[in-house]
Amino acid sequence: MTNLEDLIGMGELSFDGIDASFFLIGLLSAFDNRYQAKADSFFAEISWKQFFAIICINLCKESPTIKELSEIMGSSHQNVKQILNKLESKDFIQVITDEEDKRKQRIILTDKTRAFCMEHDEGSKRVVGKIFEGINEEDIITVVKTILQMEKNLEEV
Repeated sequence: MTNLEDLIGMGELSFDGIDASFFLIGLLSAFDNRYQAKADSFFAEISWKQFFAIICINLCKESPTIKELSEIMGSSHQNVKQILNKLESKDFIQVITDEEDKRKQRIILTDKTRAFCMEHDEGSKRVVGKIFEGINEEDIITVVKTILQMEKNLEEV
């Protein structure tokens, strides 16, 4: 597979006159697509989006509702519900009724999920380490700050 740098170097693409901010948005989108394809091939049982949902659920101090998880993932309620249905059918999560508010449903990770995460922990660290190889922590922090500011600005659009 040819990467973007190769295409630029071969003169296949021209970025003359393109504002750096537009280039960055395109680059982030292309990276997301490429990362998802690689990550989908990493896990046999679940997709990257399903694993991302697990990561987001795990970040919550208490079991999130579908609405809360949708906001964290930056995805629609409908898309998150589809992801959760697949995870539930594979016994990775359980959806239960909130004890205090019966209208809410909370998402709970199962023992199978915890075992799955432990099993893939080293491999995930290796992949992420490879992705960030040659990039110092200061640059990573700058990118994180930039994307968080972009996220904040997006809310005002």
